[in-house]
Amino acid sequence: MLEMVRTKPQEGYMENAAGHLVPVAQVREHDLLRDEVARNLAAEAVDIHRRLQAFKYKALKDVADLVAIAAERYEVQIGGKKGNVSITSYNGQYKIQRTYAERIVFTEEIEAAKELVNACILRWSEGANANICALVDRAFRTDSKGQIRTSAILELLRLNIEDDEWRRAMQALTDSIQTAGTAVYVRVYERVGDTDQYRAIPLDLAVVDARPGEVEA
Repeated sequence: MLEMVRTKPQEGYMENAAGHLVPVAQVREHDLLRDEVARNLAAEAVDIHRRLQAFKYKALKDVADLVAIAAERYEVQIGGKKGNVSITSYNGQYKIQRTYAERIVFTEEIEAAKELVNACILRWSEGANANICALVDRAFRTDSKGQIRTSAILELLRLNIEDDEWRRAMQALTDSIQTAGTAVYVRVYERVGDTDQYRAIPLDLAVVDARPGEVEA
């Protein structure tokens, strides 16, 4: 849970990033403006985060209650994970999905797989397909958090290459995969016009577009 609790500086002073108290009169006007914008946006972001938490809790509870009512109606006992569920509004305009997905991590065996794959690429040299080389490079490239992209690794396992060393590499990859728990997601969709197609209602800030004309810089 996000918290924005911090000791309030003495009146007439502002605390800088180093933790020093600076008289407000000595702070540039533009620094004051920047501070105000940053604080206001951060406060709104914390509020949105908490509302999203509340929405997810309510959505999961409501879907679970619906499943429980259906189970009671048909006199069946449901235990453990309830599984993936999709519900729609009566007119089909909205669709809610609850999905479970396993979290995958890689053990130290991923390093052995990487060495074997690199050995294959070197041995194949110029004879290697450029697309495969690009796929391999992308698979072992880490993201901004230093994490290997799971989807890219799984793409390598789908390749059907007749080569003993490659098979050993894929076996090492397979052995390195480990399940680290289950994540539950709630996704909301809206029907596109009168079609049978649905588009997701984004709840991720990264994919939410600002309306054209609203933002100017």
